[in-house]
Amino acid sequence: MNAPVSVVATPSASISVRHDWHREEIAALFALPFNDLLFQAASVHRQHFDPNAVQVSTLLSIKTGACPEDCKYCSQSGHYNTELEKEKLMEVQKVLAEARLAKEKGASRFCMGAAWRSPRDKDMPYVLDMVRQVKEMGLETCMTLGMLSGEQAQSLSEAGLDYYNHNLDTSPEYYGKVISTRTYNDRLQTLSHVRDAGMKVCAGGIVGMGEDRKDRIGLLQQLANLPAHPESVPINMLVKIEGTPLADVADLDMFEFVRTIAVARIVMPESFVRLSAGRQEMNDEMQALCFFAGANSIFYGEKLLTTDNPDANHDQQLFQRLGIHPLDPRSECSDEATEEALLESVEAQQRASETAPLYYDANKRAAKHVLNKA
Repeated sequence: MNAPVSVVATPSASISVRHDWHREEIAALFALPFNDLLFQAASVHRQHFDPNAVQVSTLLSIKTGACPEDCKYCSQSGHYNTELEKEKLMEVQKVLAEARLAKEKGASRFCMGAAWRSPRDKDMPYVLDMVRQVKEMGLETCMTLGMLSGEQAQSLSEAGLDYYNHNLDTSPEYYGKVISTRTYNDRLQTLSHVRDAGMKVCAGGIVGMGEDRKDRIGLLQQLANLPAHPESVPINMLVKIEGTPLADVADLDMFEFVRTIAVARIVMPESFVRLSAGRQEMNDEMQALCFFAGANSIFYGEKLLTTDNPDANHDQQLFQRLGIHPLDPRSECSDEATEEALLESVEAQQRASETAPLYYDANKRAAKHVLNKA
């Protein structure tokens, strides 16, 4: 038996960006005492991000239902009777109206999803027009349309699409128990097309589908060992849909979900980790733990494609209670903004240093490390 892998880090420890994670290393992170894991994840998060900024997206279903895939979690699969009303591709002007509303409510990224195996040639001109016009509003754009060919990915990139979402869902070993109509390699191939076309990748998975921890480990290993980490990593909690095969699966322990967020933050330190589907079932305290563990992206809005999501007003109130602010997308890649945020974090801790000088000194060293790294 291999010796235990030591993964406990001090606040000033630097977690480098790696693409060679072993499952034993990731398992050792999951096995840490909860407080130690969150301490390490929060420390890594502060090395790369403003710890009190959260990127806000809005997700709209632009074509709903009748999907030919048999994903066992999905209300939109044509294989299951979920009583979902099927809709054709939404008109461009209706999409733009939703984008304007999302921007007014504070979203910086507008995501559009269509229930397709892959886009049809006759639909691509409308999809590309949506991208161009939403982009002109000053919003970041993201789409999830199923599998893409290299040519389709290039067309979306040329239209100005910033992100393409295509989740791996789970580990390669568990994947066949969830989906049979497309392979794991199909998903990886689409991610490769997206990256080759110059777009940013949004790829994560779903937990709570009856998988074991080893499958959550396998999912994170697959994502972390891609040639480039996804810029956005959505971690979804299964939303149980009546009529789907996973409607009655046992609930995932909430602490295990927070652990998954924390480990994702550690193994992909420069990615945005999105607290995604399933937030409707999470209380404010659990969401706060996820933010502390390194989640720094959410979806605003009452719907995520076809499932419920906390309303924007509640999210705004939660942000105020936690002292969190929406991220200005213009600052995402700004070294100056990152430095300013880190220094503000240190100064805030300095004001509290009379009661917690040890923690202030540790985090100050961590901030200095980041500022001196360039």
